[in-house]
Amino acid sequence: MKNIILIISFCLPALTLFSQIDPDLLKVVPKDSSSTTLNMDAAYTRPMLSTKKMPVALGGYLEVNWQNSSTDGVSEGHQFQFRRFTIFMASTITNRIKFLSELEFEDGTKEIALEFAAVDFELFPLLNIRGGIITNPIGSFNQNHDGPKWEFTDRPISATQMLPATFSNAGFGLYGKDYKGGWMFGYEIYLTNGLNNAIIENEENKTFMPAVKDDPFRFEESFNGIPLVTTKIAIRNNKTGELGISYMGGVYNKINEDGLSVDEKRHCNVIAIDYNHTIPRLNTFVTAEWAWIFVDVPATYTEQFGNRQCGGFADFIQPLLRKRILTWEEAVLNAACRIEYVDWNRGEFNSTGGRIGDETWSIMPAIGFRPTPQTVIRFNYRYQQTRDIFGNPPEITGTFNLGLSTYF
Repeated sequence: MKNIILIISFCLPALTLFSQIDPDLLKVVPKDSSSTTLNMDAAYTRPMLSTKKMPVALGGYLEVNWQNSSTDGVSEGHQFQFRRFTIFMASTITNRIKFLSELEFEDGTKEIALEFAAVDFELFPLLNIRGGIITNPIGSFNQNHDGPKWEFTDRPISATQMLPATFSNAGFGLYGKDYKGGWMFGYEIYLTNGLNNAIIENEENKTFMPAVKDDPFRFEESFNGIPLVTTKIAIRNNKTGELGISYMGGVYNKINEDGLSVDEKRHCNVIAIDYNHTIPRLNTFVTAEWAWIFVDVPATYTEQFGNRQCGGFADFIQPLLRKRILTWEEAVLNAACRIEYVDWNRGEFNSTGGRIGDETWSIMPAIGFRPTPQTVIRFNYRYQQTRDIFGNPPEITGTFNLGLSTYF
């Protein structure tokens, strides 16, 4: 409760500022609430270039930033980071058959990942087939993660350190959408290669779902031969925005080895809710996501391995100014604020009955300048508190970020 009160106290000044802005200045909306697209369409709405002589359209984006961070007064000084260089390729093979892909280079070439490479067979608006490397649609950020779309240099904590951000697997599935009047409906359901023991056997020494991405073989074979199920339903209304409900779950341990039973099935299930909307008149864009994770942790593991986790984020983006600057016809200045919370270990200690800690919350005000909708220069400050498993006084981190992200 103290954390909630503190978060609200931080946000009230920003929200008060937003309410005092002249609506006549607010002519640019970060995302059109009446658009006929959903978060599931993110792969199709990226800017790409093509010519009549080339069968493939090309595009991409990059992210680079400066950072100065300190934890309890200890700082590593100025850091310059080349976060991401991502290439998109797409092609219409023939009528109703399309190919899309996303290849990402992180931290220079420290990590190279093929995050999406799939062929879509368009049968009917409500029935289409997708096969290849598929981005699992859990929450909204996992699919809609392109850097230039966001006013923040860092990705949400809940999406990267609780959920495995940009999580993708080899598999097949169905998707579709339709709209009538002011309503739109969309769904996705996929069967893919799944999870692995890294959820509880990792360097973090706790339940840590992002560790499943470290398996280099997940695109060619399943760890345990049991498919991972991911499904999502989204509904959008022109007046109230988009609401998405998603589920991802499956067995994460190996139950058979060379035909012999070695363990009972242990499941990991994730439920997520996401929402986005543009508030009329003020044109304040709001996007939020919250997820719950349930893991069957063996009884032989200590209580530092949580069997329940939850967390999420909420972004508020407010256009402050829109005008011609230099040769940019519709340059926009945005104010933004992100609120985040993650609890990696919900519950109480069996021995004492006391509440288990291991949680983080942060608030991040930001200013973003967009000379065009495809490019953003952003300045952020993050205030973050992290408590250990025993609930000791929090570790306090303050971080300044100045970054650039652009499609090309």
